[in-house]
Amino acid sequence: MVNRNLVRTLEDDSFSQEFNELFDTEVDIMDDWIGQETQDFDVNKIVDGTIIRIDDEMVLVDIGFKSEGTIPLSEWESHEEQPQAGETIRVLIEDLEGDMDAGAAGGLLTLSKKKADHIIKWIELIETIKEGDIVTGTVTRKIKGGLLVDIGVQVFLPASQVDIRRPGDIADYIGRVVQCEILKIDEQRRNIVVSRRSLIEKERQYAQKKLLDELEIGNVRKGVVKNIADFGAFVDLGGIDGLLHITDMSHTRISHPSEMVSIDQEVEVMVLNIDHEKIKIALGMKQMLPNPWENVEEKYPVNSVHKGEVVNVMSYGAFVKLEPGIEGLVHISEMSWVKRINHPNEIVQIGDEIDVAVLGIDKKGEQMSLGMKQTQDNPWDKVMEQYPIDSLVKGKVRNLTNYGAFIELEDGIDGLLHVSDMSWTRKIAHPNEMLEKGQEVECKVLAIDTERRRIALGMKQMNSDPWEQDIPGKYQPGQLIKGQITKITNFGVFVGLEDGLEGLLHISELSDDKVENPEDFVKVGDELEVKILRVDTEERKIGLSKRRVEWTAEQEAAEAKAEEENQVQKTDPSELKGGVGDSGPLFKSVEDMKADDGE
Repeated sequence: MVNRNLVRTLEDDSFSQEFNELFDTEVDIMDDWIGQETQDFDVNKIVDGTIIRIDDEMVLVDIGFKSEGTIPLSEWESHEEQPQAGETIRVLIEDLEGDMDAGAAGGLLTLSKKKADHIIKWIELIETIKEGDIVTGTVTRKIKGGLLVDIGVQVFLPASQVDIRRPGDIADYIGRVVQCEILKIDEQRRNIVVSRRSLIEKERQYAQKKLLDELEIGNVRKGVVKNIADFGAFVDLGGIDGLLHITDMSHTRISHPSEMVSIDQEVEVMVLNIDHEKIKIALGMKQMLPNPWENVEEKYPVNSVHKGEVVNVMSYGAFVKLEPGIEGLVHISEMSWVKRINHPNEIVQIGDEIDVAVLGIDKKGEQMSLGMKQTQDNPWDKVMEQYPIDSLVKGKVRNLTNYGAFIELEDGIDGLLHVSDMSWTRKIAHPNEMLEKGQEVECKVLAIDTERRRIALGMKQMNSDPWEQDIPGKYQPGQLIKGQITKITNFGVFVGLEDGLEGLLHISELSDDKVENPEDFVKVGDELEVKILRVDTEERKIGLSKRRVEWTAEQEAAEAKAEEENQVQKTDPSELKGGVGDSGPLFKSVEDMKADDGE
């Protein structure tokens, strides 16, 4: 006998109490009756009986005992042949009441034909079936945890074993004839567990193997769409689901697979790839249609211009449809010669019809590179003509950086006004000392680099250089002048002499005493009287002295002689190299300018 507890480990679903009660009442009967060879009158015994009378509700049966027994007429189903007097039937003794030796008057028998029939059917069935056999039956009702199936006796079909995918309501199976595999037989408890799912899985595995052996790449098959996802559709080819990816549905752009297929739709597909190990099949629909990319190079040669429709806009560019199935990408960098575009939707929108030029074709990858700006004149081709060198131009300050200002001359055409080209005399640390965004200014064109798309501008060049005549004539060595301290450094003090013009009062010329910190002697904004020591027009520097303000000519001569004898060569610190009025480079590197300009 099979241990009755083993059956419960077969499935997570527990047998219902109703199912147990259906069979448990007959377990002891079976144990008592099996092996019985002679007519034995005892409870739970199956014996032969003869129908002697039929009343409205009861059937009187003689089993050869001292008294007759009764069976409810309801035990005969409506579809069964009804009882007839004199008919011999097999019955189960359910109960004996009274003294069995007292004769007919002393005992009353309770009999059951239905239970006897069930036990007999079980015995006959158990002799003909085993675990793993395939049985056919009718689903009779739903109980907790599954269904009851009549295969001659009632057997249990757990809900998890009804189908591969658990149905929404297993009650829909009631009345259906189903085939199942016997999973477990518990003879002691007379329980049989069956599975429709295992049978379907085995049939599916067989169908899969058969189908995989038959399929070849390039085959065209019919299938039914079973599921649709964002990335494609799963098509049942007859035992195996193949993936029809969205990119293999059509040569034209589609947003979702549901635009092409629907659930339960029969479709014709081509086998693109087979993975026998993972049992995966890639399918395609567009491969059965003419490929518009076949003659794309002849129809859309490089540099040709065509009209197209914007079908999608991404952060990096816009996709343009030239015809159904032929699309190309206009990269954001190919949209305008001069405009600074942060996002393509500043230029185009979905549905726009635009002119595009074919820049390149990848026939194998079915990709095309397109351009919008190539269909328009490049304004930089006319810059030399429109803004000749040494011409005066007007523009607005578009952006300020550490090294200069970008002046917008027209939409998309900027010139760089470097800090070193803003003033002949003034030392400018940042352009915002002279300019502000949006301000209109006039400049001179200094240089043009059309290849790098750069225009160098200058403001100071609109006036003559004061260092050539004005400053050397106005400031002479030995001259006493007054000025205001504009800046203090660790090597000296800068003194403003006039608008933008400064001289250096070196720390060694601040006092006869040794100076460690210039701020101990002077403050920014103080007015000082200083003596001009030298005017260097080549280096554009003026050297000053405070300690020599009251020196006589004799003292100056003696100092000069001492310096010459001692071969003392005083030079300005390295920080002054390239100082006030120096002309910086006409063009910075593209990388530096883009970094500072935020482009």
